[in-house]
Amino acid sequence: MAYKIGLDVGSTTAKLVMTDQKGDVVFSKYERHQANVSAIVKRYFEEIAAKFGDCEASVTITGSVGMGIAEKCGVDFVQEVVAATELVKKEYPDISTIIDIGGEDAKIVYINHDGAVDLRMNGNCAGGTGAFIDQMAILLGVDVDQLDLLAQQSKNTYHIASRCGVFSKTDVQNLISKNVSKADVAASIFHAVAVQTVVTLSH
Repeated sequence: MAYKIGLDVGSTTAKLVMTDQKGDVVFSKYERHQANVSAIVKRYFEEIAAKFGDCEASVTITGSVGMGIAEKCGVDFVQEVVAATELVKKEYPDISTIIDIGGEDAKIVYINHDGAVDLRMNGNCAGGTGAFIDQMAILLGVDVDQLDLLAQQSKNTYHIASRCGVFSKTDVQNLISKNVSKADVAASIFHAVAVQTVVTLSH
């Protein structure tokens, strides 16, 4: 049986999906690589070998870090926005907008009725991205996974300038110094990301 493996290695996480001939997912992994990319990717394939033995599989790699891996290993590479857009067009034809918030950038893709796409991407500033959320969690002294639970308990949201990581840090520190609840700060952080995405990328 020939399998298909898709490996995405971005700025902060490594993801792998393996499907069978029917397109059903038979193996998947998702975790932060902590800049230890080689060890993570090697372990993924060792786990596949242990589970499926000597099997035949085609591999395609995507992601900002994945490009270097693909070149080094002589494996096919597909830009992540192209891959996501093609999947949505095939599996979810009614969807016209894709929002992709990565570790260091954010993108919006508009899919027109004729299949043409319009891509908009933010700059290299970490504002409004996964790295921004990570930094805010550190400021609050909580694990990033706790932010959502905190935000669900909020009663108010406050303005945070997410366009620039430096300004946003100042805004959050001011809220903390005013004894604003962590729940409200967490909700304000997510609100800032949403506003950054809508205002900056969607125009």
